[in-house]
Amino acid sequence: MRRAEIARKTAETEITVAVDLDGSGRYANATGVGFFDHMLDQLSRHSLIDLTVSASGDLHIDDHHTVEDCGIALGQALSKALGDKRGIRRYGECHLAMDDTLVRAALDLSGRPWLGWGVEMTAPKIGTFDTELVREFFQALSTHGGITLHVDLLRGINSHHIAEAAFKAVARALRMAVEPDPRAGDALPTTKGAL
Repeated sequence: MRRAEIARKTAETEITVAVDLDGSGRYANATGVGFFDHMLDQLSRHSLIDLTVSASGDLHIDDHHTVEDCGIALGQALSKALGDKRGIRRYGECHLAMDDTLVRAALDLSGRPWLGWGVEMTAPKIGTFDTELVREFFQALSTHGGITLHVDLLRGINSHHIAEAAFKAVARALRMAVEPDPRAGDALPTTKGAL
């Protein structure tokens, strides 16, 4: 089916995430964090993964728990939707240009989480959003999705552009990696026998 839904409830957040890997990039994201919703919309649109995220969290403290826990739930949903990963391309990459910014993302749906983060933001905030939370989101996504993920800023001035280019680059790499490989049939993309 390549679809999954995850519900996560803690003392800090309550989140539901639904994904359809064979979607068209439709989204309905409502986390209470405006800039983050905008980034999740970009992730969906540019990966062509239908994405619904509904979250309520302790925003009276800050955005950290909501953003991180959304990354956890989304990673779990992606992993569940991929199943045993038969027939997928597995690897994806993208160089994403956005105005002053150039970001490179490369990933492997290996089941072995790793985040290589080479992105320096030029400002501590985008509106009221803490820019350090971009890394926190991708760390959670990588860890709970079993994704080896490398994201590097090659050039950039504006933090909004840097964050958005990172989300779009990861989205395009994810789109490539989750797509069925027409030459692979239902073969696992590994010589190990399991991912």
